[in-house]
Amino acid sequence: MRAGTLAGVRVLEIGGIGPGPFAAMMLADHGADVLRIDRGSDGVDALMGTCNPTLRGRPAVALDLKHPAGRDAVLALCERADVLVEGFRPGVMERLGLGPDVVRERAPRIVYARMTGYGQDGPLAGVAGHDINYIAVAGALGASARAGERPHFALNLLGDYGGGAMLLAFGIVCGVLEARSSGRGQVIDAAMVDGAALLTTLLHGMRAGGRWSDDPGTNFLDSGAHFYEVYETSDGGHVAVGAIEPQFYARLLAALELSAEDAPQWDRACWPALKQRFAEIFRTRSRAHWTALLEDDDACASGVVALAEAPAHPHLAARGTFVEVDGVIQPQAAPRFSRTPGVARPAPCDQEAALGSWGLGPARQRALRESGALISA
Repeated sequence: MRAGTLAGVRVLEIGGIGPGPFAAMMLADHGADVLRIDRGSDGVDALMGTCNPTLRGRPAVALDLKHPAGRDAVLALCERADVLVEGFRPGVMERLGLGPDVVRERAPRIVYARMTGYGQDGPLAGVAGHDINYIAVAGALGASARAGERPHFALNLLGDYGGGAMLLAFGIVCGVLEARSSGRGQVIDAAMVDGAALLTTLLHGMRAGGRWSDDPGTNFLDSGAHFYEVYETSDGGHVAVGAIEPQFYARLLAALELSAEDAPQWDRACWPALKQRFAEIFRTRSRAHWTALLEDDDACASGVVALAEAPAHPHLAARGTFVEVDGVIQPQAAPRFSRTPGVARPAPCDQEAALGSWGLGPARQRALRESGALISA
């Protein structure tokens, strides 16, 4: 049995892109026995090419889900699974004969986890979209804008992964815990619009309390404030400043050789002028200078590190935040556990052994291959 907090949990992943594979990766990192069913012969997401670290930690086989024998094989695998994860649009799994009612008839204890953009119901349920669309509908994108500028998105991290994959993984663990006590499975409707909306909970509270304006770029978290902003340095680098609390703001002012009288923190009328003053100061020195001066000084200011630089950052290097798996530098499993740590593992290549461990022995595999339902084994 694999080590990790989720050792003993079996997850059947119906291959997809984006948040579904990332959630399955998280489960596999922490010890779950995950088997990925791919829909194509190469088992590789075309957008990612041959290098996709989110597929790490579990074997994959290619089954034709439209073939009756392929469908029957998936149902047989479901009988041994605690969880089924799928990321099709609503209705697709039902048309394949693998919807929740059919699966749970064969496996009453299974947690049937559904990952979509807009959810299983509602006017947009059947509409195509991506991260940027889901965070737009949820209000998260509209809140991410500077004054006078269009909203800007944080890559595809907020909808796909923050509001999607992590919400899905959380729901799966909750579902498995409940099924172990009740003896019954259930369906998880994980929608990226719901997850992205959930991430804005605090903003709705501040808005209701009169502490958040609907005017973009005027609030302390959306670039309105001088003490929560990104500033350019003399060498074209950047420093991120997030000195919200007064004690941290005081340390920042001291490092910038400014007084509290010259830079009142919460006088909003002063914010535009103070942003200009901060920008002038930060442009006088390099990123390395400001990083050395501020990063470990409780000033809540950090040099902005490029994606390629992150693995070598002294703090991340000391913690082992990045590891090399299959020749690719990538983030290690997270979060960390003291007794049963997660581990980023390569994807096993022995797919026949993987199917065998899930109850589909050599004879069944041979029959599936001869029928054309097993495309790759």
